[in-house]
Amino acid sequence: MERARQLVGEMLVYCFVVVLLTGGFLAFFYVPGGQTVPYNGAYEPLWGIPMSAAYNSILKIGFEVRGGLFMRQLHHSSAVLLGIGTVVWVLLGRFRYALAVMGLGILGGLSGYAAADDVLSGTVLAKLPIPWWYGLHLLVALAVGAALVISSRREAAQHPRTLPFVALSLGLTFLVIFGF
Repeated sequence: MERARQLVGEMLVYCFVVVLLTGGFLAFFYVPGGQTVPYNGAYEPLWGIPMSAAYNSILKIGFEVRGGLFMRQLHHSSAVLLGIGTVVWVLLGRFRYALAVMGLGILGGLSGYAAADDVLSGTVLAKLPIPWWYGLHLLVALAVGAALVISSRREAAQHPRTLPFVALSLGLTFLVIFGF
């Protein structure tokens, strides 16, 4: 059971790396602004429709940036797998900070959607400025990454990684991300 938990933990670290890399790519094109701007991008049916600068940049990433939609989808599916994998990881062992890590995961997802001005528009939570949500999203990502790396190092100290184990965890992570 300990090796299975370690395998899931390693897979979570690799999922987090994918989330981090895709998030870094998306950050180059993202504009965390809440001001209203008219859409003038590649998707003609939306021309002239007023929307937030954040949502406008999300649409431009999806329609105009080469590989942008693929990166958004990869970022989203890896983040979902990170959340599901965290629940499995917690269920496989006695993790003292289970509620904290799962709470960080929920907060990370909520702040990611809020930063895109996607789901929370028109709600009470939309009163916070979009740059605050974006900053919260980045802080939560750092906290989750730190928790995963610290836990992974502790587990590796008890049960050292071998090359076949690392290859298995990388292969399973690849299959789960691209099969999801």
